[in-house]
Amino acid sequence: MKLNKLLQIIFGFVLLFSVSCTSDYEEIIPEITYNNGLFITNEGKYGTPNADVSFVSRDLSVMQNDIYKAKNNNENLGDVLQTMVFNGDKAYLLLNNSNKIVIVDRTTFRKTGEITAQLNTPRYMAIANGNLYVSNDLYGGAKFVNVYKLADNSFVKKIDFASTSTVENVVEAGGNIFVQNATVGFGNTITKINTTSNTIDGAAIAVPNGNINKTISYNNNVYVIAAGTTDSYIHQISATGSVVKTTTLTGITNGTNLQIDGGRFYFSSKNKVYSMDMNATTAPTSPIITAVDGGDYFTLYGFNVIEGRIFTVDVKGFTEASEITVYTTAGTQISKFKTGIGANGVYKNY
Repeated sequence: MKLNKLLQIIFGFVLLFSVSCTSDYEEIIPEITYNNGLFITNEGKYGTPNADVSFVSRDLSVMQNDIYKAKNNNENLGDVLQTMVFNGDKAYLLLNNSNKIVIVDRTTFRKTGEITAQLNTPRYMAIANGNLYVSNDLYGGAKFVNVYKLADNSFVKKIDFASTSTVENVVEAGGNIFVQNATVGFGNTITKINTTSNTIDGAAIAVPNGNINKTISYNNNVYVIAAGTTDSYIHQISATGSVVKTTTLTGITNGTNLQIDGGRFYFSSKNKVYSMDMNATTAPTSPIITAVDGGDYFTLYGFNVIEGRIFTVDVKGFTEASEITVYTTAGTQISKFKTGIGANGVYKNY
């Protein structure tokens, strides 16, 4: 018998003896990690702390729901998981109706910290210059952006907005923070925050057409999709805060869910998904996907395009599991699976 084979047998007996002698016959289970797949944020039902996060492997073959509870002694995550951002090895989970941000290790999903100071109905987050910027928009009340130091999660400053303003999505571009002053298609301005002084920088940036439905950041530029009466518009805003380009989406009403992937715009109108080259000047006339119509509010409640795959979410109300359908960018369905209640976003973790 070869020596290495003999050593393998001896090691096997030693391992078996060690496991058998473990106190109370404790089962040894390998650590599950989440560093090669996608996270799905599930809001849960408003007023009920049943928000959760789902995980699906990069090849879509492995699915696990409610991973926060699984990794944190069955602890409830909170009420209304609005969004998630990453910084280094950490993920930040914003719980809108719990007024907290839970911090987890993005590989193990074990909780490492929590931010609660000065939060009041937080909405969205972005990271710049070593800080976390969090929009807060209390219905009928205060509107502000909080700044927290990422090094120790300490509160740095509150940047106040007019009570008549709206403070929604926040994105980073060119080291600056841009705040969307619009919600549900009402409002047409963006505010720039200087991240060196943490002050509002100049007058609000007004987009020339339509009301803003979605704001994103891509290659150090800000892009917004805005809806007019009969057409929609995609506006490009530079990192310095100037509107440098407008693309008219002729005949496409209430454009929203803007995403950019592989040099192409992706967006939706009601239950239809469209795609066009970022340099194109003519709007597409036919959708690449027509999703199941669950009503204006629930159709395409979540929508992401990640490395050539389109993820659409059918929420089905806030009392049952959401359904995610995955397509190629040509519109061919490749997968379908269920997640938690009120799924609203898919995030790459690889």
